Amino acid sequence: MGPLFPTTCIVLLVLHTTLSPASPSPEDYAADEAERTANSDNIIFDDYRGKVCVDDSGFVYKLGERFFPGHSNCPCVCTEDGPVCDQPECPKIHPKCTKVEHNGCCPECKEVKNFCEYRGKTYKILEEFKPSPCEWCRCEPNNEVHCVVSDCAVPECVNPVYEPEQCCPICKNGPNCFAGTTIIPAGIEVKVDDCTICRCHNGDWWKPAQCLRRECLNSQTLS
Repeated sequence: MGPLFPTTCIVLLVLHTTLSPASPSPEDYAADEAERTANSDNIIFDDYRGKVCVDDSGFVYKLGERFFPGHSNCPCVCTEDGPVCDQPECPKIHPKCTKVEHNGCCPECKEVKNFCEYRGKTYKILEEFKPSPCEWCRCEPNNEVHCVVSDCAVPECVNPVYEPEQCCPICKNGPNCFAGTTIIPAGIEVKVDDCTICRCHNGDWWKPAQCLRRECLNSQTLS
């Protein structure tokens, strides 16, 4: 019977070889990378450059075909360099335009302001109105309001009054002036006490009355 040691060594060597995990080799990584690359090459995208044009909605147009892209209302022509769109000189929008539509290639004014606004109210073109008793206004064709303020004459009395709906003050009792603290009518002599007669200056109502003391003094004196 032969020796057992060599046989035991052989068995252990076989077991060690069987249980050890196989370490990956560089060739395995290269194969995986090549497989992934091959799979990605299967996705093919169409190249439309220089062949057709595509609008914002995905519709395809041939070279030379006119179309309206989604981002512009002006017509375009499909060329090898891409869409070439018309850019016309659009008319200017009226500065008083209140409604603008963009349905066509150029914006259009659909409504022009034909009224004036003044102190929260609206007035028609050429309409005349009085916002206050002293103001006369008119709505001009350019939608602006022009007003004229009345220039009142100086009243010929010391106690003018303002009537409703009237701009300038009026002298309800006619021209007058002061004789001391008493108001006397103009144009006549007025006896303000037992020995004094007063009269308003002609046209100078703001001046105190001219008074004459006859019975109390030997000579006539104007005060």
